[in-house]
Amino acid sequence: MQNKSGKAVVARVLLPAGLELLEQRFEVSQGGLDVTREQLEEMVPGAIALVPDPSVPVDGELLDLCGEQLEVVSNFAVGYDHVDLEACSDRGIVVTNTPGVLTEATAELALMLTLSAGRLAGDAERDLRSGLWTGWNPGAYLGLELRGATVGVVGLGRIGLRYAEMVSALGAEVLYTASSRKVEAEKQFGFGWTDLEDLLRRSQVVSIHAPGGEGTRGMIGRRELELIGPEGVLINTSRGTLVDSDAVAEALEEGRLAAAGLDVYDGEPAVPESLLSAPRCVLLPHIGSASHISRDGMARLAAENAIAVVDGLEPASRVV
Repeated sequence: MQNKSGKAVVARVLLPAGLELLEQRFEVSQGGLDVTREQLEEMVPGAIALVPDPSVPVDGELLDLCGEQLEVVSNFAVGYDHVDLEACSDRGIVVTNTPGVLTEATAELALMLTLSAGRLAGDAERDLRSGLWTGWNPGAYLGLELRGATVGVVGLGRIGLRYAEMVSALGAEVLYTASSRKVEAEKQFGFGWTDLEDLLRRSQVVSIHAPGGEGTRGMIGRRELELIGPEGVLINTSRGTLVDSDAVAEALEEGRLAAAGLDVYDGEPAVPESLLSAPRCVLLPHIGSASHISRDGMARLAAENAIAVVDGLEPASRVV
């Protein structure tokens, strides 16, 4: 076993699959799920590796508090919009993430939300539990079948592509929009490429799989919801900042959107009251990657990335 050298700070928590690897290589500190910014600032001085998750903003101030010896920000997630990449690059700090290992779980979760929201399962369950269900009614809870529906996928990266494969296998026609065309996917699966506005108009289901950041903030607002229309279903498992939550809740209340399934929220863990009370809306607490296989894989990859950088090797998944 290598001698431990250097300090690694896990901003909140890391599962044993990754934590045990870090502990073999570094002196490790963990902030815990309830760590405050002030507590984190007290922990990080002297760190050679910092392991945050999406709930922890990593800015220039935090990097400077770590000190000049900091070599790597090993993000315990795929998305990295909470990390100031420019500040890291200016300081010569490597940033890594954990792609690939959570693709299947997150795509399955998006599919589950599609089916649950499209079939009004959330409202049906709430009615049953509250005693409002009075028996079988042939006109109640009429929802969407995926076979024959058009599903629009916004962003065809690893997760978006896997989700598109899943809904296609269930008989849906897939449209997608992305920063670049995916010609091989078009050839192999028959997916159709178009721009965002056309996709919103033509799709019965719109599933968001785009990265967070200023370039995509608020990409689905009131105007876009009008394009989706009163028979459309909106799914978001990427970042809450991409969707105007109040606009979604308003569209659901007014019948201008058929249903929604959301796993992420702007400003989470806070969820707007308007969404909590909105009809035909399935809400989950950011569990897209919450499977044993995926979360262990993420933790392991985050640890391996940190160790590789400190050992002078190229990490498996460098961002900058």
